[in-house]
Amino acid sequence: MGVVEVGGRALRYVRRGRGEPLLLIQGMGGHHGMWTEGFLAGLEGDFDVVAFSHRGVAGGGRVDEGFSVGELAGDAVGVLDALGIGSAHVMGISLGGMVAQEVVVRYPGRVRSVVLGCTYAGPDGGALDAPGPVRMMQAAATRDVSVSMRAAFEANLSAGYRERPGAFEGFVELALSEQVPAAVIALQMRAAVEHDAVARLGGVTAPALVVHGSEDEMIWPKNGEHVAGLIPGARLEVFEGVGHLFWWERPERTAALVREHALGRSSAL
Repeated sequence: MGVVEVGGRALRYVRRGRGEPLLLIQGMGGHHGMWTEGFLAGLEGDFDVVAFSHRGVAGGGRVDEGFSVGELAGDAVGVLDALGIGSAHVMGISLGGMVAQEVVVRYPGRVRSVVLGCTYAGPDGGALDAPGPVRMMQAAATRDVSVSMRAAFEANLSAGYRERPGAFEGFVELALSEQVPAAVIALQMRAAVEHDAVARLGGVTAPALVVHGSEDEMIWPKNGEHVAGLIPGARLEVFEGVGHLFWWERPERTAALVREHALGRSSAL
């Protein structure tokens, strides 16, 4: 794990693999480790993968005031700058997908292709009223970590995945492996609610892939259709029976889709 200085904050990241650069942008409450070993292993043979944690996460500097999704996009580009990467394929999920939208809109020359996973474009046609976040906030109010982890597990993963032996224990171990302060999550939530790229996504020229799980209870699947419909030529991939964390549930398939989309190398899915 490394550290880069961006905007006066030390942001943590992991970098592995060889090939064309691929920047991974995590979602609300996530950190660089949440990409999972299985998914990163599926990418590192074809990409120079960089996965970083947002400001205030995993020890990434103090955050004393609110920020916008656009400012988080500036952080993402700052990571590329700090690592000497001129342009990269970009993949963002959930809040990170909103950040990726702002990156491709504001810094088009830095994006070779973009993957937008389980995300939302804005209120005109989109919706952030799925039940998962509400259940998680109610659980957080109990101040009981075990209750919060159970709510997060159930909100983010499909019923089928949750039945796997050891799935909950693995989720808790990875989720708690880095510090994600509740105050920072609250600011991330505010930024997500205020995000609106609807009127600007029509100008995106980078190849775009949109991915969503059909059983997503954090951001309704209809948002994936909305995002894909706004970007000229975008491809929509829906994972049937899969929850919000689609790359947890289908790591090999997700890696194959990213590889095919970014590099034009198809493989068995």
